[in-house]
Amino acid sequence: MTSVLTWQQLRDLTLTELDDAADGWAAVARRADAAGTQVDGDMAGTLSKSQESESAKSAVGRLKRLSGNFDYLRTECGLIRSAVNGLSQELAAPKRRLGAALDDAGANSYTVNEDGSVAYPSGGKNAMTGGANPGGTAFGNNGMLAPPGASNGGLYGPGLGTPGPYGPGLGGGPTLTPGGGQPIKGVYEPNPHQARAQEIADSIAHALREAREIDGRYQKALGELKAAPGLTVDAKTWADMAADAGTVRSAARTYLLDEVPLDKPAAARESWWAGLSQEQREEYLAVYPDVIGNLDGIPSVVRDEANRENLQLLIAKLEGQGDEKSQSQLGGLKEIDRQLQEGSRPPMMLLGIGDEGNGRAIVSYGNPDTSKNVSAYVPGLGTALDSDFAKNDLKRARDTAIGAREYDQSSASIVWLGYDAPQLPDNDNLLHSGAVMSSERAEKGAPAYNSFMSGLSATNENDDPHVTSIGHSYGSRTVGAASQLDGGIPGADDIILIGSPGVGVDRAEDMGVGKENVYVGAAENDPVSKLPSKEEAIAYPLSGFVPGGAILREVSDLGDDDLWFGKDPASEAFGAQRFAVDDGPRPIIDGEGATPAHSNYFNPEKDPMSADNIAKIVAGQPETIDTERHR
Repeated sequence: MTSVLTWQQLRDLTLTELDDAADGWAAVARRADAAGTQVDGDMAGTLSKSQESESAKSAVGRLKRLSGNFDYLRTECGLIRSAVNGLSQELAAPKRRLGAALDDAGANSYTVNEDGSVAYPSGGKNAMTGGANPGGTAFGNNGMLAPPGASNGGLYGPGLGTPGPYGPGLGGGPTLTPGGGQPIKGVYEPNPHQARAQEIADSIAHALREAREIDGRYQKALGELKAAPGLTVDAKTWADMAADAGTVRSAARTYLLDEVPLDKPAAARESWWAGLSQEQREEYLAVYPDVIGNLDGIPSVVRDEANRENLQLLIAKLEGQGDEKSQSQLGGLKEIDRQLQEGSRPPMMLLGIGDEGNGRAIVSYGNPDTSKNVSAYVPGLGTALDSDFAKNDLKRARDTAIGAREYDQSSASIVWLGYDAPQLPDNDNLLHSGAVMSSERAEKGAPAYNSFMSGLSATNENDDPHVTSIGHSYGSRTVGAASQLDGGIPGADDIILIGSPGVGVDRAEDMGVGKENVYVGAAENDPVSKLPSKEEAIAYPLSGFVPGGAILREVSDLGDDDLWFGKDPASEAFGAQRFAVDDGPRPIIDGEGATPAHSNYFNPEKDPMSADNIAKIVAGQPETIDTERHR
């Protein structure tokens, strides 16, 4: 959109009026947020707890829709506020530049014309005529052109062409051009006002060009921030919101994002956020919920708020995409949203969400910033952002949190899907899959996991939090890779490895927490924890895997304590503490599928012994676990 802003309008612009307008929109956003909180808690929450009739359930549903309306209103008003505030902030620089130029013009008694050109008086001495060189008019070279027949001013006044080293003339050559007449060669004494007037005219033109670009950019953004008539907030509404957020981002590209310490460690990000005003925080949450919600080092309550909004934007985005991956992720997002709306005990917090790769989701049960005991579990083979993840892996984290709270109420448990776990190959033969049987995914995921763990350390409010890193299946390989990076896993006191095919580390003492703080659970009937070493696989090839992963021949360690990714964590040679778990159902034979024992470690109904031991370790009471001898 083209701006017609004049230098007079820029001069007279009162930026505080824009700031006041932005504050007004911020106040509306805060009122909408407060109203939504009241609807969720005092109205819908109270009603759902005290009434169970059909009419009460219907009322709760309507209140949830009202809450969604307030959420939309808060977000849209926040975007308007950010656009207006961004306009004010960015116009400040060209306004200062214009003001300085006008002050210089006044100090030199120059006249700034309506078109921004600068008229200057005669000055200097013409050696040939004995009189002063005539005055002239300087037109800004930076975005403003002189009108036809005029010049940008020369050392001897206005001429007819491009200025040359001796002033403007017919060809820009070494000429004298008094009064715009014919070139006269000779000795000269330049008009001292011309160069200064030209600098001032250039500054005015520069300021106006910059201000017009800013004004046009924000005109476009504000012009698109319009809500459709009615009170229905649906997927299309949130899709429009996503487009609005993108427009404001584009407008504020140099105003907001450049200030985010994306390349800084988590502790620096925590300090940056703590140093922002409440108004600045609201602005970032409105314009960049996906950035703030996924930024390690930002407080968990802030990430949760940002990600709940970003969740709606992602759902709206994927609603219109029909490919298999998008629809699979959409199912996972909707199930997470359903659980968030329903609520849980411990309270559910969304610490990360995204659709890149196989999808990203980080969910905590309990607040990891206020809890003394915090665990972060990394899922493995076949995990992606889909409905199965949202139902099963989230339940594992919740079961762990509930179990740990039986020993210490100050406990939170997290499921961390912040990397692309390997997926089951089409033929379900693990040994034929490069992704599954390679360490590449684990090694790529390890830095992201450590960044997240570093963020937990930066935001936890306890003097000495107890942090447990948990890896299940291929996730244990990711945890193993994380333990080998510089400094190990940030903040980790204990490491739990469950159903592990090896961790890429041959000794527990090399995992950075001391071998006495590495714990292993390996079910007798879990084939993943008995995958042969690569040498064994060559010498004694597997018959393969039927669909679903059923092993056609028994897979067992042939005596050298090695698994696919190194030393068996449950072996004496590895040196970790092995805790007791149930043997679990036998693959295929017991009629529960190919690897049922592999999925039961966290389940207090199917393997209460394992779930209880995990809970004790997470709660900081490992001395009470039930142990089991090494393999």
